[in-house]
Amino acid sequence: MMTLRQFLAKHESVPATTAWYLADLGEARGKQELFTRQSPQRLKALQEHALIESAVSSNRIEGVEVDKARIGTLIFGKPFLRDRNEEEVHGYRQALKLIHEKGSKLPLTEETVLRLHRMARGEIWDAGKYKEKDGDIIERHADGTSRIRFKTVPAAKTPGAMKDLIALWNTCIEERAVHPLIALAAFNLDFLCIHPFRDGNGRTSRLLFLLQCYHLGYEAGRYISLERLIEQNKDRYYDTLERSSAKWHEGKHNPWPHVNYLLYILKTACREFEDRLGRIKSPRGEKTGLVVQAIHRMTDVFRVADLQKQCPWVSVDMIRRVLKNLRAKEAVECLGRGQSATWRKTPKWRELGNTD
Repeated sequence: MMTLRQFLAKHESVPATTAWYLADLGEARGKQELFTRQSPQRLKALQEHALIESAVSSNRIEGVEVDKARIGTLIFGKPFLRDRNEEEVHGYRQALKLIHEKGSKLPLTEETVLRLHRMARGEIWDAGKYKEKDGDIIERHADGTSRIRFKTVPAAKTPGAMKDLIALWNTCIEERAVHPLIALAAFNLDFLCIHPFRDGNGRTSRLLFLLQCYHLGYEAGRYISLERLIEQNKDRYYDTLERSSAKWHEGKHNPWPHVNYLLYILKTACREFEDRLGRIKSPRGEKTGLVVQAIHRMTDVFRVADLQKQCPWVSVDMIRRVLKNLRAKEAVECLGRGQSATWRKTPKWRELGNTD
């Protein structure tokens, strides 16, 4: 709550970078309705793809991974859950479903925060409950050493801090004293600094980020996985969080690195949404188009495994078929043999209209 309190207490001049993000996001929101009038089948494919990416990426950031062959069943089926990892991925998908179905009609309250945490954590004793013991954020190194990266709000003060945080969010939105998108990013920073749960704080923060985007009229997260974009920029996520949380307890921190990071994530999602709808040709097929878009995002060389990570619900046979067709058009080339073979886009990639 220290960031929102800081913004409400005094007028903060907005850095130029932040102002550019806000301008771009305002324009993207204006285009949103135009793009959502596109082919319903195409939008459905994007939404299903985003559901998978979000559930897998948000958990993978926290070290929770599942068998790739089970992903489709976990997301869209009614599976018998084999272990805790599957339970958490399936639970996160259920939380996403709730947010996508309710949208802005799902209020941001303590009850909602606890409900989302309970769904994402599954059948574990403290799901949906604030932490009972103090717990700092520890950074552990490969050599066995560790350091305290951030001292979180004590357990005894956590319920009060969460009440304050949500009340300050409501004040920001009602009074418009702070730009709503800046308030959204500030809320995210404060939530992570409070660290209200024993475990699952990062995943809950990402669910709340998606929910708050709906509240502010941004629906790109329905079709583009915000979690996948955060995972792809994970190093920057941790870096900006550490920089912005320094001196948070004293209210003397610099929130702008983390604010700009989240605005960048949302802007990237909006741009990718426009790109995917504008560039996936209908005759090409939805899954083929998604693989091609994944290749767009690749830099230099890449592997089939990289494309599988980007398109977890597309079979490896389909990915190889797309690569084979693109190689026949000389748009890509294979630089090796076997499963470890790497691929590269050729100059002809752009000539065939596959440009950024």
